[in-house]
Amino acid sequence: MARALLVVNPYASRVTMERVAEIRAALPGEIDVRLTERRGHATDIAHEARAEGFDALYVFSGDGGFNEVLNGVDGTIPVGFLPGGNTSVLSRALGLPRDPLRAARQVAAGRTRRISLGRVNGRRFGFSAGIGFDAELVRGVDALGRRSDGKRPGDLAFGWVTARTLARRRGRYEPVLDLEGFGRAALVLVANCNPYSYAGPLPLKIAPAARFELGLDVVAPQDVHPLDVPRLIRFMVRGKGQQEASDVIYLHDCGRLTVRCDRPLPFHVDGEDLGDVEEAVFEAERDALSVFV
Repeated sequence: MARALLVVNPYASRVTMERVAEIRAALPGEIDVRLTERRGHATDIAHEARAEGFDALYVFSGDGGFNEVLNGVDGTIPVGFLPGGNTSVLSRALGLPRDPLRAARQVAAGRTRRISLGRVNGRRFGFSAGIGFDAELVRGVDALGRRSDGKRPGDLAFGWVTARTLARRRGRYEPVLDLEGFGRAALVLVANCNPYSYAGPLPLKIAPAARFELGLDVVAPQDVHPLDVPRLIRFMVRGKGQQEASDVIYLHDCGRLTVRCDRPLPFHVDGEDLGDVEEAVFEAERDALSVFV
């Protein structure tokens, strides 16, 4: 019987010990459960999984825990991402149900898919990374703090922070960074798949041609004025127009891109704030990992 490791973030928004027990029972083989205890702990656990002889790795967490595991695996053990967060972009983008028990039953069938990953300044990401606007939003939500049970705010908080950020900026984002070889831009959004993220049930199709099996797609508006904001929102929702827009740099299936900022700017990977950055090297790590789907 196969041995598998189930990594659980007990502070993820939708994780309870009752659900952990149900998921453990739904997964095949002999399941060892380990709870994360600190930031970065899931990376350490994932790194140890191969040495301990596990045949599969499952993660019941939000996107932060998913990202930690991505940075601890070596691609030899298949990984299943079970949605335990409010958004859980990675698992949803891979086609898994939002309900974690249904997702566990689906991955229990053992079907796998080989995907590529992104990497920026040595840090892997599964679905997206960004410099500027969306990293500001991540930081703004984090600044709200956690609820009394240790869980993060939900989608309503994210919507409120978005509206507040645009109002504070008056919808204005000037060119503040350089995409080496491609020109100046106001912000950079880098996608490893489509959708880029979700707003509740709504997929944000910022890079509609992005695919897990390809390199990275890059969307970089060059100069954003208040009148541009409604058009950019339509791009995100409809997934049309980015490629043809004369004021948006759009790169498809990109293998490597260097971005240099005029000043330190907010920076995120998979919705996790990594502080400010002045230079970022984005790379596609092709054919990197087998995932359960």
